[in-house]
Amino acid sequence: MKSFDVPIIYRSPLITAIKKKRKEADKLKKDFSPTLLDLGNLQIYLARHFGFCYGVENAIEIAFKTVDENPDKRIFLLSEIIHNPQVNEDLKAHGVQFMQDTFGKQIIQFDNLQSDDVVIIPAFGTTLETEKLLNEKGIHTEKYNTTCPFVEKVWNRSEAIAKKDYTIVIHGKPRHEETRATFSHASLNAPAIVIKDMCEAKELALYISGEKPPAEFYKRFDGQYSKGFDTSKHLQRIGVVNQTTMLASDTQAIADFLKEVIIKATGDAASFADTRDTLCYATNENQGSVNEMLQHEADLAIVVGGYNSSNTSHLVELCEEKLSTYFINNEEKILSKKEILHYNFHTKEELSKVNWFPETRPVKILLTSGASCPDALVEGVINKLVNISNTHYQLDEIINTI
Repeated sequence: MKSFDVPIIYRSPLITAIKKKRKEADKLKKDFSPTLLDLGNLQIYLARHFGFCYGVENAIEIAFKTVDENPDKRIFLLSEIIHNPQVNEDLKAHGVQFMQDTFGKQIIQFDNLQSDDVVIIPAFGTTLETEKLLNEKGIHTEKYNTTCPFVEKVWNRSEAIAKKDYTIVIHGKPRHEETRATFSHASLNAPAIVIKDMCEAKELALYISGEKPPAEFYKRFDGQYSKGFDTSKHLQRIGVVNQTTMLASDTQAIADFLKEVIIKATGDAASFADTRDTLCYATNENQGSVNEMLQHEADLAIVVGGYNSSNTSHLVELCEEKLSTYFINNEEKILSKKEILHYNFHTKEELSKVNWFPETRPVKILLTSGASCPDALVEGVINKLVNISNTHYQLDEIINTI
């Protein structure tokens, strides 16, 4: 796989050495067991796969290269390049201006753009409407488009099944940048609807089966379906694609469920399109690694990443099912052995937890991070855990024990 030139401040000597050694021993990535960092009083189980994925590194490389190549131009980002506060703040420090927040709210109006400005499309992609608006202003984004190739793969698959008269069902968060972009691309070629979870899939099933009247559909899914959506025509043949950062197991469960529903309703196996190939490799690997890590006994789990990161929140969700889990965006949230600040993504608030660090010895901690989290932050968390547990390690010693 291609290697990318990203700022050295995001790298970690420790994590790089660990990943390199694991890759050499497992070139086919079949072993999802965690890496044990045995530090005596502290034992850290580090997930097999975590941190920057292909799409994130590609986006970061393009963004910083754009800054270097255009010292005399105004540079704008449509929204956050990825969902990591450190990376976004670093780009702002380099003079990059953000046009929208993560939910599409305008910060800088498009009317302020000039034809010689540079506009970067983030890793999540953007809507066709926004692309058209930029092109009409004479701003060509091809060179500065950081859309993740795996997001584009979802768009291409949607287009392919749309040509076969399938309606596109998108499993995603309706307000997320990627889902908004995917919806825009999908609805250009076919009827499309966004559902956020299995509960909404079950509600949609009632309209597929005819158990609920069409009139109720338009009220229930208001804002989530494409213009001209007709339940009498557009729920006869469907295919399910996803926001790539959703839980892969959830997407597959939704697809399996809707497949059974529509085949039962139509009596035609061809009424459901197979779209398994759209699931993102990094999402699968990171979530699979967490599931494997959770097979080991531990006192708690720590997940590192941006608080608005969808893929990171799903890793937290997996861990929460098994043990106490702390979602932090950097090591500074670990105030001491007595107190930690952590984010509750369900209520969208940062909370303080006292007496969070166990008195038992050794303390066993599961550790992972989201796909938009720099490895340097993970190393920072490890160093902080080492400090508060009154232990130490030498890099060479750790690497030799793996």
